[in-house]
Amino acid sequence: MLAHQPPQIARANGIDICYEIFGDPAAEPMLLIMGLGAQMIHWDDDFCRQLAARGFRVIRFDNRDIGKSSHLSGGKRLTPFELLKLRFLKIPVAAPYKLIDMAKDTVGLMDVLGIKSAHLVGASMGGMIAQEVALSFPQRVRSLTSIMSTTGNPKLPPPTREASAVLMAPPPTTKEEYFDRFAKTWKVLRVGSFPEDEALDPARAARTYERGLNPNGVGRQLRAVLASGSRKERLHHLKIPTLVIHGTVDPLVRPEGGKDTAASIPGAKLLMIEGMGHALPIPMWPQIIGAIAGHAQGAAAKAA
Repeated sequence: MLAHQPPQIARANGIDICYEIFGDPAAEPMLLIMGLGAQMIHWDDDFCRQLAARGFRVIRFDNRDIGKSSHLSGGKRLTPFELLKLRFLKIPVAAPYKLIDMAKDTVGLMDVLGIKSAHLVGASMGGMIAQEVALSFPQRVRSLTSIMSTTGNPKLPPPTREASAVLMAPPPTTKEEYFDRFAKTWKVLRVGSFPEDEALDPARAARTYERGLNPNGVGRQLRAVLASGSRKERLHHLKIPTLVIHGTVDPLVRPEGGKDTAASIPGAKLLMIEGMGHALPIPMWPQIIGAIAGHAQGAAAKAA
């Protein structure tokens, strides 16, 4: 049996961060950073175990403003008008914090855990945070894997209308409405039929609901992304072994987001996964986990 430490709270960067560890304490550390409005449990337990079984100490955590980590305050709900101003007039969105603050949360958690450097794996907004850690704290990053993420380049295509509607929908007001929304949201984001995942959706929704929702926090996270601007120019100078994974049918962060990330980072490898949307569906785990583990092991071998 693989070692497993149940969720604990660390005080890092002035906030409480809830984290959980899978795998051998002596193994190479790998931090998994989740996306917008997504709790750490969106890195599925079995996904984490399978990565740990490849020889990593896998750490997942709730970003600020989500799950069991600190919930902050301030920042009104984002309006379509603000988005239009950002898109067409390039007027930045105001935000209580930015991605750099979330990057400092990640590094702060590493400090608490006594981790000098780690493999970083980020999904969606988590990929943006991982990029920011790699840019601002390069000595802390052994390898970078950016999944279904982007550079923040404003020239890239926006989400599909359907995916935008999911992102901007007002928060559900009842438990039933939440469960219904959860199923519909993932149907849109997964693009297509994934019976194994759909069968787990009610249990996943229940677990997310029980850990606690924070709609205002999701709004602040979205503001953080939009207020942080583009990383494209800075990424040209990154010297960290990078793997970019993206789905060919991603409706939220379009495939161009992954291609732009890989094109912006010297020597980055790009893996486009056929038929993958904005999700990590179970049938694609072998390919995704294999790629993450292979990339991290390759970077570790080179460093040695």
